[in-house]
Amino acid sequence: MPRFVLIAAIALLAGCARFDASPTPVATAPPSTGWTKPPPGYLAGNGGIDATAIIGAPPAPNSPRGKAERVQFEESRKLVNTSVWTQAIADADLSGKNGLKSFSCAAGVTLSAEVTPTLASMLLRMTDDAAKIYQPAKRAYQRARPPVGNTAPICVPREPWIATDGSYPSGHGMIGWAWASVIAELVPEKASPVLARGKAFGDSRIICGVHFQSDVEAGRYLGSALVTRLRDDPAFMSDLAKARAEVAASKANGPPTDCGA
Repeated sequence: MPRFVLIAAIALLAGCARFDASPTPVATAPPSTGWTKPPPGYLAGNGGIDATAIIGAPPAPNSPRGKAERVQFEESRKLVNTSVWTQAIADADLSGKNGLKSFSCAAGVTLSAEVTPTLASMLLRMTDDAAKIYQPAKRAYQRARPPVGNTAPICVPREPWIATDGSYPSGHGMIGWAWASVIAELVPEKASPVLARGKAFGDSRIICGVHFQSDVEAGRYLGSALVTRLRDDPAFMSDLAKARAEVAASKANGPPTDCGA
């Protein structure tokens, strides 16, 4: 297990630029104080999903994996101000705009609040559902986040939640995987790049420095559980059918034009 984690850490860093120790300002996301609460989700409470029963406890700090993940955090600080750091800043935003753009590019079809409003609303409602599942687990385990107790650079401002909001499981890891699972169903011919984008959405939290790898992996398990549970919800399934029609109409207008080379 420790060998696997260290290999994963090396793979995460492969091909990326070295950190410049000069006093270059560290790019960070805007403060989260302007974040808008998502609309109410589909589920009543946690929908019967007990996150702690699914994911179990996180690695202990002094366990082989716990130590390896600390090394991964320290080594990944070399990614400051690289292209993956910039993407991690964008992925920190759960308001939907940046996420929809990145998933649009992966899916090859424009997904936005203007073009696919039902889908955009679905994803935000799923964000609320996700919080009702992962927050109890965070409170149960109270795993300290990687930047607690040090001054290493992270891609978001060091606001009070860094010290008070548990690291395990990762809400972003859960939400990114759940979003990707739904979008992949709507654009099945692009399932692989869409799911890869969902994985990268969670990996951005490791690059950002606010989660350990096991936090993100646990979040993905919960993301799959959430989507499975939502498929038994009539309102969700009704919206999924509407979103499918929206995506089909968007496909007819061609791929997005702002995805770069």
